[in-house]
Amino acid sequence: MVNHTAMKEFLLLGFSEVRELQLVQAALFLLVYLVALMGNLLIVVVTDLDQRLHTPMYFFLRNLSVFDLCYISVTVLKSIHNSLTDRRSISFLGCAAQVFSVVLFETSEVFLLTAMSYDRYAAICFPLRYEVIMGRGGCGKMTAASWLSGGLERRYPHCVTFSLLFCDTNATRQFFCDIPSLIRLSCSRSYIDEIAVLGLSVFLCLGCFVCIVVSYACIFRAVLRMPAAEGRAKAFSTCLPHLVVVILFLSTSFSAHLKPPSDTPSTLNLLLSVFYTVVPPPPNPLIYSLRNRDMKAVLGRVLRWKFFTYNGIPLVCSKLEHQH
Repeated sequence: MVNHTAMKEFLLLGFSEVRELQLVQAALFLLVYLVALMGNLLIVVVTDLDQRLHTPMYFFLRNLSVFDLCYISVTVLKSIHNSLTDRRSISFLGCAAQVFSVVLFETSEVFLLTAMSYDRYAAICFPLRYEVIMGRGGCGKMTAASWLSGGLERRYPHCVTFSLLFCDTNATRQFFCDIPSLIRLSCSRSYIDEIAVLGLSVFLCLGCFVCIVVSYACIFRAVLRMPAAEGRAKAFSTCLPHLVVVILFLSTSFSAHLKPPSDTPSTLNLLLSVFYTVVPPPPNPLIYSLRNRDMKAVLGRVLRWKFFTYNGIPLVCSKLEHQH
């Protein structure tokens, strides 16, 4: 018989033991978070206020920005707080909430990216039936299914992880709570649990990846059959931002989740974790804004109104611009 002590808190992996480097890491994470916050909030506000952007593509883009904000908030903010306060601890309930939130938003985003690829497929391959296929009800159902699927699919790994016994150490190998590092801390873990959790994640990602690949194979075949070069260019310009975001998100997720397991912390594991949790959310608004004429036009109008008006009253420079 072995006595097991109930785990009340976990220790997260720090980036450095040097106080100055901890502050530098907190400042960098805060800068990245503010960029992601401003960019994604701007996308949400612009696509909601402008009536011309009330289309299925921008509806999905608005929800993608919400997912990105939630996804980066549940990991980066805690890491910034720990670095500023020179602490590494997180409560058992806080760790459970962080694990559930991370896997919920990560899985939901994968489903949403798959729905966005289907939206582009319907728009290019069936343009005359697009309004019927992707009506307001269809978009809402797909988004709701993304939220619901992310929550239901992750209930099993979450329950398996926090039903284990933790008795040896409470020091994780990540700067946030995630399922693989917690399973390695358990003294009652089994390889069946690890294989089941990993297999479920791989099955989900590969299933969505196959759907995205099939959608874009049909899209590229339809685009190459277009007689007009202008039509082909327009079709590619609407698909390219989503394709870049998909490649960025899935490649970072695959590199982090499919790396060989390790029981000792390493710089490579830490960098991979940062790469798939911190890096994807900030550039997404930039990718969609730079490659989209409608977004650039609306953003230009919003910024001009912000700088040339005050409380709705035009300033002198705004009048001069209008007269010119």
